[in-house]
Amino acid sequence: MPSDATVSLLSQQFLATPPLEWVAVLSGLAYLLLAIRQSIWCWPCAFLSTSVYIYLYGDVRLYMESALNAFYLIMAVYGYWFWRRGGPRTSTATVRTLNWRWHLLALVSIGVLVLISGTLLRLYTDQANAYVDAATSWSAVWATWLTARKVLENWWYWLVIDIVSVGLFAHRGLVLTALLFVLYIVLIPIGYRQWRQSMRVSA
Repeated sequence: MPSDATVSLLSQQFLATPPLEWVAVLSGLAYLLLAIRQSIWCWPCAFLSTSVYIYLYGDVRLYMESALNAFYLIMAVYGYWFWRRGGPRTSTATVRTLNWRWHLLALVSIGVLVLISGTLLRLYTDQANAYVDAATSWSAVWATWLTARKVLENWWYWLVIDIVSVGLFAHRGLVLTALLFVLYIVLIPIGYRQWRQSMRVSA
């Protein structure tokens, strides 16, 4: 059970949370809840949340996360377009899986990119937690692409990314954002189950 000092500290941090972070967190939560339901309106919420996080992450020297959210911004537009357009033979996109070879190639590529970008950030910038930030960022690029393409395995990637991100954001003082990612971790199994059921129905 948390001590009175811990509760007091958390209360102070909540009160000190800037309004912009509240906007980013609430729209980010709306994104995930709508994505679980496969609602196309998840993408406008993602657009709003990522717009704010580009600034917030840059402000706490998480430059890879800031750049990642610029990518999210583009993918929010692409995701909206793809989900609305669907595949070549359907009017709406359906859930599918990806061959394991693609995942292996992606993981090897992410490892190489993390090593290169993490080293460059550590040597030439004041980036905080360079390799961890690089790892979550490059992994999230791949996971975002999978989400936009409605690939079921995206949920497994997000689970690992979000677990690591909780500690990363808490360490940089983004307490409310860290708590959002804790909630993401709780919701991910629900999203996976619903997408998997949807895939079976459309098969």
